Amino acid sequence: MNSERSEVSRFGLDPEKMPRHVAIIMDGNGRWARKKLMNRVKGHERGVQTVRDITRACRQLGIPFLTLYAFSTENWQRPAREVSALMSLLVRFLRSETPELMAKGIRLNAIGQLDRLPDKVRHTLDEAIRQTAQNESLTLTLALSYGGRAELVRMVRLLAAGVSQGRIDPEQIDEAMVAGHLYTAGMPDPDILIRTSGEMRISNFLLWQIAYTELFVTPTLWPDFNQQELISILQDFQTRERRFGKVET
Repeated sequence: MNSERSEVSRFGLDPEKMPRHVAIIMDGNGRWARKKLMNRVKGHERGVQTVRDITRACRQLGIPFLTLYAFSTENWQRPAREVSALMSLLVRFLRSETPELMAKGIRLNAIGQLDRLPDKVRHTLDEAIRQTAQNESLTLTLALSYGGRAELVRMVRLLAAGVSQGRIDPEQIDEAMVAGHLYTAGMPDPDILIRTSGEMRISNFLLWQIAYTELFVTPTLWPDFNQQELISILQDFQTRERRFGKVET
């Protein structure tokens, strides 16, 4: 803990104002590849290195939760060849990174319609999650086959089933109960949401959870995003006054 605080201070950050949860919409892999006259898949491959670098940085800074929007429900509509390449890349990533996740004490988690993933991907993902389940330094959550609206529909169905079976009194449904029936149950809401590539939208990501999240949009394409820019965002975050609807003091 002391080493993490000194690391935070080294970058001009206040250890008392660090976020607990950083969420990132990783956008721009395809454009990065196109700018370099490469196949889109090459952009995704380069983006994996950024995932590795930012995960290491968050762990080094003592940030407990990092959630990455890796594959949306809408991404299934992409060309079959690209989807297949992304699934293969995900398998390679999980296999190659699990040893480091174990060495660094990083717990892997996944949210989304995971049953839609190919069997090979799901098996590899389940195994990586199982192996890292006891790690505590950082929880890395991959949003896979994820959509915020689909998550809310799932939550409503779960609550409706509970009501119809007599396990839930409708009058007792509150925000905490809703949150407890989301994929992210047990996790704090994101303090920061970063979107790379400059697009000014949230793309169906964590719709409930980001109600009071601080938003940061950078024109940097995901493969070019790095620790230095993350530090700059954290420094900006620490200057913001988060009032959560209250009057400024």
